[in-house]
Formats: sequence, structure tokens, C-alpha cells
Amino acid sequence: MDRTVSRARVARRIAAGAAYGGGSVGLIGAATIGLVLAEVQLAKRQVGGGKAPVPPSADGRYGVAFAGPSDPLRFVLLGDSTAAGQGVRRAGQTPGALLASGLAAVAERPVDLRNVALPGARSDDLERQVSLVLADPYGVPDVCAIMIGANDVTHRMPATQSVRCLSTAVRRLRTAGAEVVVGTCPDLGTIEPVYQPLRWLARRVSRQLAAAQTIGAVEQGGRTVSLGDLLGPEFEANPRELFGPDNYHPSAEGYATASMAMLPTLCAALGLWPESDHLDSSRREDMLPVAKAASRAAREAGTEVTGARAPWALLKHRRRRRLPAHTEPVRHDDTDAGSGTENGPATGPESGGAKDAGTGSRPDPGKDAGTGTGTGPKGPLPGHGFGATWRRA
Repeated sequence: MDRTVSRARVARRIAAGAAYGGGSVGLIGAATIGLVLAEVQLAKRQVGGGKAPVPPSADGRYGVAFAGPSDPLRFVLLGDSTAAGQGVRRAGQTPGALLASGLAAVAERPVDLRNVALPGARSDDLERQVSLVLADPYGVPDVCAIMIGANDVTHRMPATQSVRCLSTAVRRLRTAGAEVVVGTCPDLGTIEPVYQPLRWLARRVSRQLAAAQTIGAVEQGGRTVSLGDLLGPEFEANPRELFGPDNYHPSAEGYATASMAMLPTLCAALGLWPESDHLDSSRREDMLPVAKAASRAAREAGTEVTGARAPWALLKHRRRRRLPAHTEPVRHDDTDAGSGTENGPATGPESGGAKDAGTGSRPDPGKDAGTGTGTGPKGPLPGHGFGATWRRA
């Protein structure tokens, strides 16, 4: 039997269980999960206790140099510690700041960022996070990104419940009028201190959940980007650069690679990316049944899945572009007071006064990403963001 078809059937079964209220479809047995969790706890002790600095707040306005007659785009980030930016100390190094500044550069328009992600969150916390977003007096955001899933695995949440919570969150946001991009469950099999055969089991359960998340999100009108083991060879070559002091959460470089993978899909959701949704066979893009597309994406990090005519989906490998240099946010009170310049005061942690906030220049649409600009981020995308802990990719 074709392995892709088999994996697709498992993912479809989990997604169907979520849609129809099933709660008994698990990823792997409780005993096996217990062994994986024991290894994870051991890994935490071996690599620094799994502790990381409190994520810096990156909320504020980006790309104020592009201020004009149009209102700023509104961008919201939801999810776990990866979305929150745990592991770095400066606001401009978080994925929210990197994505917001990249979005502003591509759109040539200011972007207001709000981050409601919570370190350690599981998918059942998305109901609370979405309610916060929809209750915002400033209105519904233009686009939302969700990064969630690893804590669902490590805390033994049934896969059907996990996917149901995510699907409901995507549906609520799409119904309200927001575009939604989901970064799916990372590959827990990349945690270095976890040994075989548990590493294989962790990879299997992570990919099954990621594929089921893709089905659920796409069927509710969202887009997904597989995070998986996105670091790949880059992590093996530069583990100290891509992960922070706790060796779990990503470093500034790790978050930069993650942001570069998600930025093209965020822009495409808003109709801002130079590439269309037409398929490019030279990049191994295809139109497949959504379950099969989800299964393939879960095995190839950085792959976008976008809904087409039901039950079909587009499998995309978008070219990545350079990100602007690290940018600190301009808080809304500073903007209202008339201090909104791209080199305005950096109010993030340890700012120590005014700092360069980057140039806010548009990424060159004719060049692939790979080396960032100046002191900006570089490289492809990291593997994953893991709620209370960040696992190796």
C-alpha cells in the first residue's frame, strides 16, 4: 500500500473524528506517550531544565515609514511559546515582530501587531485567545497566524479534540472576516536527547497531528505551513546559533528562519505576494485531495497547503524572500503622540533608549531568501515552536 495514502487515511480519520465529535481516535497509545514524556522530561534536565526568559512584548506598529492614507494592516498571532517568542530577550527578535515588519515591507503599509499567544498553551486555549481577538474594540484583524500543537502531544490531548479546537478557532476567525495561516505541529522526533525507538514514535505522532491539523484548518478556509523538522541540515550544522540558551526555544536566528517560511503564505493570503496560486511543476507543486496534500506537507517542512475546489487542495513551495533588519515596535501611544518614525524609540525589553529600528525596505521579490539583509535574519525555517518548550529540529 502507498505509504502516503495510508498516512492520508490516518489524518483524515482523525480530522473526521474531530468534525463529528469523536474522541477516541488517538495518535499512539497512552503507555507509549508515557515513555515519550519520560524521555522529554529527561531531555529538559539534560539541556537546561526547559526554562527560558519570559517572552518580550512585541505589540505595536511596524513599518511606520510607510504611513499614508490607508489604514495599517492588523495582524494577530495566537498559539504557544513559539508564537509568543519565548527564548529571546528583544521584542524585535520575536516571530511576531519579524513577521509584522516583513509584512509591512511587502505591503508598503504600516502593520499593527497584537500577540495573544501563551507559553505552554494547548489547542483548547485557542477558544480563549480567539475570544480576546474578536472582542478587540479596534475590530477584526486582516490576518492571523496560529502556531500550536506540540503541547497537545506532550500533554496527551486526544488528537480529535486537538484538531476540533483548532478547526473551531479557524472557523470563528474566518467567519469574522480574518485570513488565517496555521503553522502546524512541529516534529518532536528532533529532540536530540530522545533516543530511538522513541524518537521515531515522537516523529510519527507529530506528523500525524500536523497532517490532521492541515485538513481541519484548510476545510475551514485557512492556509497551513508545515513546520516539521524545518531546520534540517541547518540545525545539525549550527545548533548553537538556531537555539537559545535553554537549548529548547529558538534563538533569534531560529525565529528568523521560522518567520521566513511563514511570511510568503501570510502575504499570499492578503494577495500581496508576487507569486500567484498557480502551480509550478518545477517546484514539485501539485493539486491533490486535501488529506493526501496534508500528509505530504507533514513530511516536507515549509510546505503550504491551500484549499481549492473541494475536496482538492494546492500543495505549494513558495520562494522565500529576505526579511527586513530586526525592528523594534513603535507602541500605539508613541504613534498617537506623533512620534511614529521607523527609527522611533525602541520600547522593547532592554532597549535602553532609542535604537535603530531597521530600514523597512521592501524585500527584493526577484531574490530567494537565504542570507538576510545586513544584520537581519538569515537562513531557511526552524522546525518548531513548542508551547512551554522548544524542541530541536
